[in-house]
Amino acid sequence: MRHALLIGSLALLGAVGIGRAALPPMGLLPSAITDPDLARSDYVENCGGCHGVQGSAAPAALPELRGRVGWFLCTPQTRAYLIRLPNVALSRIKDNQQLADMMNFVVFGLGGGSVPQGSTPFTAEEVAHERRFALSAASLTAERARHVETAIRKCHAPASLRQMFPSAGR
Repeated sequence: MRHALLIGSLALLGAVGIGRAALPPMGLLPSAITDPDLARSDYVENCGGCHGVQGSAAPAALPELRGRVGWFLCTPQTRAYLIRLPNVALSRIKDNQQLADMMNFVVFGLGGGSVPQGSTPFTAEEVAHERRFALSAASLTAERARHVETAIRKCHAPASLRQMFPSAGR
């Protein structure tokens, strides 16, 4: 079933002209990712429908990932926030290493230059720990805003991170 979904997803991407070249080059990804192709396809299959295959959901009211998500590696709290998001922590990807790989694809591959220098990849152990604290009752918008302010204050993230996508509010 998973193989069929992957083939279907990749066929759809090829049909609309959003193939492998539209996604970050494998060279940008940390060597800690055990299977970069699987991490990439997990993102497309589990996140790309809402956040966009290339990490750009604009103008949807969802956070744009491309060139921005890396700022959340700024502090231990903002880093944990990424794993505690319900669609991450409660993901149908049950293997913690596989989920860590997908999140590393997201933050290092899609986040690109927004990743603070010296940031380390997510590990299976970190994912296993943080997903036990999945956000459920919190307003995700308020929670994101809180972590954005931390990234701006402590890591000099751009003020535009306050918007869901770069051109919002213009």
